[in-house]
Amino acid sequence: MGNSFGQLFSITTWGESHGPAVGVVIDGCPPGLPITADEIQVELDRRRPGQSDIVTPRKEEDRVEILSGVFEGKTTGTPVALLVKNGDQRPGAYDEMKDKFRPSHADFTYQAKFGRRDHRGGGRSSARETVGRVAAGAIAKKILGASVEIRAFLTQVHDIAVPAEALVDFPTLAAVEATPVRCPHPATAAAMIERIKAVRSEGDSVGGVIECRVRGVPVGLGEPVFDRLEADLAKAMLSLPATKGFEIGSGFAGAQLRGSQHNDAFENRGGEIHTITNRSGGIQGGISNGEEIVFRVAFKPTATILQLQATVDVTGTPTELMGRGRHDPCVVPRAVPIVEAMTALVLVDHWLRQSAQCGTFEF
Repeated sequence: MGNSFGQLFSITTWGESHGPAVGVVIDGCPPGLPITADEIQVELDRRRPGQSDIVTPRKEEDRVEILSGVFEGKTTGTPVALLVKNGDQRPGAYDEMKDKFRPSHADFTYQAKFGRRDHRGGGRSSARETVGRVAAGAIAKKILGASVEIRAFLTQVHDIAVPAEALVDFPTLAAVEATPVRCPHPATAAAMIERIKAVRSEGDSVGGVIECRVRGVPVGLGEPVFDRLEADLAKAMLSLPATKGFEIGSGFAGAQLRGSQHNDAFENRGGEIHTITNRSGGIQGGISNGEEIVFRVAFKPTATILQLQATVDVTGTPTELMGRGRHDPCVVPRAVPIVEAMTALVLVDHWLRQSAQCGTFEF
């Protein structure tokens, strides 16, 4: 199974939604990096369930334990193993799903591929798997340091979107974290919250869009063909549960422009070459150009809804299924730190690859 991600800085996540624990093994972390469980915990607290009244009420502390790879507060260069125990488990809520396939879930495809599956909360296909990604991402962020800023935030929930003119500046972390939906535009955030509460009261769900911006990335990260920086970012984002779309820079809107309208002209700014516009989204030819990296990720509505739906059982017999368990009416707010984590993992991996190839980058 594809449980590993990255080349020189690689992670392997493990565990199931209702198993004893979930976690990650990180290989390729440079030695001598100061890191503590508390630093990792900051990111996990942003991802954990039960943090507001618009997300799943499942109560998990998500306390991280460092099992290996750190000695006297610093990484040793050997694999770093991180563990988070599952606490608030209710596998009985999924008994009916043992023989019935939930619409738009991985139940049918896992059963078809492996001939068996863990039906408790989706097992390995559950978004609980992303605990390991966020924990590893915290270490990747520490490697990148303060010079590289990664900021993800909501720009849309259902059909409620932040006005384009309202997101000109790089949002502060405080502005993003000011509301449960992690949208830095207060008026839009309030409307998003009301929409999520409304659909939840109907037993339904909605999706949304996360924008991520990265500044401080030097020119030169990425590869020219198959491992283009935007291609690896796309793979990272589309590997997340519930993702259905990825676009960078002008994205699909750029297809409506002419080359004369879309091209990013260059200028010399105090001895440094920059682009006047940034429709490329900070990446040209698969390689970072020093401008702000800007991309967006679309998330579908949560598949489990508290409404009766038509489905089939494992024998193919038509039946009906009422969603049970504890689920987010909108997964997007809790996906913000996950998007940031995957971005950090991609950047650190490419930074190490560039250093190994050209020896021109330092942390």
